[in-house]
Amino acid sequence: MTFTNLMRRTFQATVASLMILTAGVAFAEEIPASHLAQARAALAAIKGTDQFDAILPQAADALKSELIQKDPNLEAMISSTVDNEVLTLAARRGDLENEAARVYAKVFTEVELKAIADFYSTDAGKKLLKEGPIATRGIVDAANVWQAGIARDLASNVATKLKASAPAEATPAVDPAAPADGTDAATPAAPAAPKKPKQ
Repeated sequence: MTFTNLMRRTFQATVASLMILTAGVAFAEEIPASHLAQARAALAAIKGTDQFDAILPQAADALKSELIQKDPNLEAMISSTVDNEVLTLAARRGDLENEAARVYAKVFTEVELKAIADFYSTDAGKKLLKEGPIATRGIVDAANVWQAGIARDLASNVATKLKASAPAEATPAVDPAAPADGTDAATPAAPAAPKKPKQ
């Protein structure tokens, strides 16, 4: 694919995306301006769309790499062209903010959005945003340890109760920690005796 064709396809995809976005906005239900403004304030307080900041730079880097690989002699022109287009498209970041605000405005009332913005603007709210992921990882680690202990104790307790309650002639319950073949986990099974050669 030539540089010109690739740029044409990129332009067509951009136009198609813009048409879809415009159609979605046109058919969206009307939300009061004050409600949308409060939604944007809440999103700003929780940094709700910060995770998407890298999308355009990453797309630009990927496009540069692809085009330069195909036409290395045009590296300078490709880089300059892509960078200029990035600056032009950066203005569309506001489209994402508006759509995100609409999503929040549909889920939360204006009063709730104000409460969210107010809390996450406090020192405690800011710390929750910063340290929350670290605390969540700690909770997940603790839950994994707890889960393993619960599963181990459940199997052990059930095996003990079944062994005590089962009739004497019944096969005793198998230790859940023992290998499925019945061999002792700490002692390897003895090798089978070699067969005698036929006379």
